[in-house]
Amino acid sequence: MTMQPVLIAGEWRTSISSGSFQAENPATQEKLAAQFPVSTWADCEAALAAAATAAEELQKLPAERIAEFLEAFAKRIEARKDDFVKIANQESALPVAPRLADAEFPRTTNQLRQAAAAARDGSWTQPTIDAAANIRSVLAPIGPVLVFGPNNFPFAFNSAAGGDFAAAIAAGNPVIAKANTSHPGTTQLFAEEALAALKETNLPLATVQLIYRTSHADGEKLVADHRVGAIGYTGSRNAGLKLKAAADAVGKPFYAELSSVNPVVILPGAIAEKSADIAGQFTSSCLMGVGQFCTNPGLIVLLANPNTEAFISEITTKFGAAPVGTLLSSSVASSLTKAVTTLQSAGAKLLVGGTAGGGKGYSHANTLLRVDGSHFVKNATALQTEAFGNASLLVVCADLAEAANVLRQLEGNLTGCIYSSKIVSDDAAYAQLAPILRQKVGRLLDDKMPTGVAVSPAMNHGGPFPATGHPGFTAVGIPASLRRFAALHCYDGVRDNRLPASLQNKNPSGKLWRQINNSWSQADVLPLPQ
Repeated sequence: MTMQPVLIAGEWRTSISSGSFQAENPATQEKLAAQFPVSTWADCEAALAAAATAAEELQKLPAERIAEFLEAFAKRIEARKDDFVKIANQESALPVAPRLADAEFPRTTNQLRQAAAAARDGSWTQPTIDAAANIRSVLAPIGPVLVFGPNNFPFAFNSAAGGDFAAAIAAGNPVIAKANTSHPGTTQLFAEEALAALKETNLPLATVQLIYRTSHADGEKLVADHRVGAIGYTGSRNAGLKLKAAADAVGKPFYAELSSVNPVVILPGAIAEKSADIAGQFTSSCLMGVGQFCTNPGLIVLLANPNTEAFISEITTKFGAAPVGTLLSSSVASSLTKAVTTLQSAGAKLLVGGTAGGGKGYSHANTLLRVDGSHFVKNATALQTEAFGNASLLVVCADLAEAANVLRQLEGNLTGCIYSSKIVSDDAAYAQLAPILRQKVGRLLDDKMPTGVAVSPAMNHGGPFPATGHPGFTAVGIPASLRRFAALHCYDGVRDNRLPASLQNKNPSGKLWRQINNSWSQADVLPLPQ
């Protein structure tokens, strides 16, 4: 059987591999035909060398050229939409409609075009001028970026087309894409169209490269290589922490999305007013995509009272009656089973589900568990085990003080939500709990579930560790996401004609100069050091 090639230095070439693997169709549990290589260090070395050269070439090009590439890439993949949707469905079992064709695919092309607009505008670089001291600074490309894509978004977070990819390219960096093992064929199609778009727009052909898999040792060596500028990673906490340790050891910025249980606090007044509505929202959010979202509501904090017991009974019934979907892979299924077992061993009581199977292909019964707030506080680490999939833990607290203690024990999360009464009955509780939750999450929501992540300039898809590796950056939201893949370049007394255009006194467009004067009105009167 023919081995699929890797994309290195602008060429599809035979991999110098140590073995091969095949993707699986999760719905049928059958391996797909295509064989993909496990690259050795020889492939990694060749890709790194080509990326380093491409980085130098990209620095000489205007941002307009990069914007043109991103737009050409978006247009090309739109022309092959049916091909992308077909293979992604085979590799992930995610439904063609509405998930792949109607939601995730247009989101992906929209991200690419937003990134192009940000590259063209240039304001994300935050040029800053102290005219009196003749010191100027600007954010600039950091160098080759490694992108590790997750299994749950074959389009929108794909290593060769998704949000990290778009941000890294828009910031002026070449990308080495490491495909996710769950959807190598989808990633290969993206890389094919990326190479065609690079040729069409006359960018360095090594601006986009692709390998599919490496050994764990080579992956750690790759992130630590001196030619790498930064790493974008979305995936499991265990694998991510190993890569992060290798990157941290040599000071490489490692922007990771690792783990999140996304706590949802539902206060008594909200349950009294709209119990059925919230029960429907929660069930829909938790089971959407079989719970395989990084913002899936995995931990629900409640206050004990008769209405709460009725609410728990309602959602338990809904979970038991809902159809069981197909999980993304055998590893997701086994990890979910292991997580549910861990939660039970830590003291959580099973309300419904808890067993493997029940759906088509790789699956696990829709699962709800319950634990008292006092027990959660005593065993908080184990009871925050992420059950990635269609499962959630209810934490029932005796009173508001106990709920506050539960929130204080939380690790960092991507999101946190509070449902409260529309009248004043929950205001005092909200005032006590919201400041605690605010420090634990990147995005705080009121009266809605966290599953959707809008591609908005104001979005923060990040949060304190272990939700991400750094709480000051976001993986979604342009232009902020671009700044992860930039370095701050300072120029001290450099002649005007040698400066980047945005820092010159005679900036041809004048746009950024005016912005500096508006945003940094004190720049000309900063005190000089003595």
